[in-house]
Amino acid sequence: MRVAGLISGTSVDGIDVAVVDIAEDIQVVATATVPYAPQVRAAILAVSDAATDTSRIARLNFLLGELFAEALQKAGVPLDTIELIGSHGQTIFHEGEPVEFLGRKIASTLQIGEAAVIAERTGIDTIADFRPSDMAAGGKGAPLVPFLDYRLFRHPDRARIALNIGGIANITVIPANASPEDVIAFDTGPGNMVMDAVAPPFDRDGERARAGKVNAALLDKLLGDPYYRREPPKSSGREQYGAEFVRGTGIEIATAAELTARTIALAIERYPDTREVIVSGGGAHNIYLMERLAAIIHARVTTTAEFEIGVDAKEAILFALLAHQTHQGRVGNLPSATGARKPVILGKISRGTRPPTEA
Repeated sequence: MRVAGLISGTSVDGIDVAVVDIAEDIQVVATATVPYAPQVRAAILAVSDAATDTSRIARLNFLLGELFAEALQKAGVPLDTIELIGSHGQTIFHEGEPVEFLGRKIASTLQIGEAAVIAERTGIDTIADFRPSDMAAGGKGAPLVPFLDYRLFRHPDRARIALNIGGIANITVIPANASPEDVIAFDTGPGNMVMDAVAPPFDRDGERARAGKVNAALLDKLLGDPYYRREPPKSSGREQYGAEFVRGTGIEIATAAELTARTIALAIERYPDTREVIVSGGGAHNIYLMERLAAIIHARVTTTAEFEIGVDAKEAILFALLAHQTHQGRVGNLPSATGARKPVILGKISRGTRPPTEA
């Protein structure tokens, strides 16, 4: 079955597209990244964990639906060959840990990018909003990528960690010869988010961080955050590492880069049997950050490109796979990663105008 996956990550740099053929294995047909116009990126950031109004969120929800549909059409694959779409949308709020709210303990999440618009513009059934079902079952709603990592990187003899460095960094721990119940995954803390905020739009190749000086006292203080030593499952987001964090700490680029590297390394140190760390996400392009990781992590550091998967494509492939799981009536979360009480079927379906095709 040919399925398209769409996502815009917490770095808010654009829409990643992957078109894959799913059978016994996953064959990548095409990938693309369509950048946001600067004013669109600014508008998304303005409603992400921020005081705003419902009209802005509603308008952006429908605008992003249009942009996601257009991004798929730019991927170079005829729409009439695609049978299903999985869209993560754009996260603007995620709070995996319950908080007191109107007398209840509530965990919540919100992704925008209206799936009904994508389905109508493309004519293709679209499955979106994958996190809430896991959260309703007691999970954190993240990370979801371990479901794909396990399928791609499980090895009979080697313990591996899949590391994704988006706005937030997360790891999937896959012991040698692991079963799904053995997989552990969690957000390690900031990925590109803090670095991008202090050196907008981003520090190309990490050259500004390389030329800067780490504020050791501030770094030590930040590394004292209990989050980094809390047992998984756990998740984080712009709520922890957004504009308020940058303003409150006065952090600069060299310290931000080192904070990302050191918190990733702290997480990986929990698993001393790890032989390989396989990196994806925008952070894999940051030469300086990759050098720092290779210097402080005990395992071999490589990227998904070694496995013929583009570093920017993995999460889009994930949402194609999750949509396929839902289409087949199969579960799509790993409770050992998200903390859910049970495996659940993820997502909500918006029907396209084309008759559905059986896989």
